Amino acid sequence: MSVTTVWSQTEFFNSFDDTKIAYTDQGKGDVVLLIHGFINTKESWEDASLKAELLAEGFRVVALDLRGNGESDKPQTEEAYSFDAEVMDIMFLMQHLRLKKYMAVGYSRGSIVLSKLLLKDKRVKKAVLGGMGIDFTNYRWPRKLKFMQAFNGKVTDETKEAVEYAKSVHADFRSLYLQQRFQPYTKKSHLAYVQAKVLVVAGNEDLDNGSPEKLHEAIPKSEFVLVDGNHNETYKTKAFSEAVVSFLD
Repeated sequence: MSVTTVWSQTEFFNSFDDTKIAYTDQGKGDVVLLIHGFINTKESWEDASLKAELLAEGFRVVALDLRGNGESDKPQTEEAYSFDAEVMDIMFLMQHLRLKKYMAVGYSRGSIVLSKLLLKDKRVKKAVLGGMGIDFTNYRWPRKLKFMQAFNGKVTDETKEAVEYAKSVHADFRSLYLQQRFQPYTKKSHLAYVQAKVLVVAGNEDLDNGSPEKLHEAIPKSEFVLVDGNHNETYKTKAFSEAVVSFLD
């Protein structure tokens, strides 16, 4: 299938604490929400075939900039990121759009946010957790702590590349630090209570975030697909898109 990127005008709404959240809303049909990863924005989906293929298959696609990213507000206080604020933003966006049900796709950190959303919002009927393993279920996850510290001035060899990339796209360092510090946390045991059907999909060269297969095993109604690719490229691949579209169809 030939896929053409379709651009959409950004819209805005005020979330529960009046933080302005940016999003796009395209197409007609069953709704699929796209949740981007760390140091990224809704525009990242324009570099992948998934969004265009979902639209071509007759889905309505909503993509947002999580608070602190892209065209959304970038609050600087701890309170603005506490108590799963990003999850609340998504729930308020779905309420703003008057949706009674929807599906969602997260990638990388977007999958961490989506995991908590699955426990809070019964309107999510199907979900794709992409580019993520089981390690985020550890509250003191060393990788999370390293990236939190990196955006608070303590850069290591492991985090140097991410910091340089954040500088290149003029990302807000204070916000990135707070996103890591107050990242939505889900216990492994709580994943057993997820009611939605879930697909866990990851690249075969993507193990920095722990085992994606173990994440699949922790979620009762889940499927697991492994495709070729590394962490930064897998979500852009045709194989990733085909696995997601097939699952959501």
